[in-house]
Amino acid sequence: QVQLVESGGGLVQTGGSLRLSCAASGRTFSNYAMGWFRQAPGKEREFVIGTSAGATRYADFVKGRFTISTDNAKNTKYLQMNNLKPEDTAVYYCASGGSLYNYDYWGQGTQVTVSS
Repeated sequence: QVQLVESGGGLVQTGGSLRLSCAASGRTFSNYAMGWFRQAPGKEREFVIGTSAGATRYADFVKGRFTISTDNAKNTKYLQMNNLKPEDTAVYYCASGGSLYNYDYWGQGTQVTVSS
């Protein structure tokens, strides 16, 4: 059974940074696409950033502020978020799947709140 567990969310001031973690079990991350999504209150879930086989796909609002890194030994991926803005406030989810556009397993989410 595949499980994804996010951690690292919290409260940060505008301009600050956070690093989210997504630990996988039951699946080797490096063999699949991995993505981060977010959902703000009252809004639909939206794609943030994803990586697969060396390729990375970004949402326009990322604009170089967010990056993904990997620790293969821990089967964990990280989302480094810099220069955070209040509009980045959302629940962030990691996901794993067959391509950058197709995800079949999701984590439970972690709250990120950016204060102005």
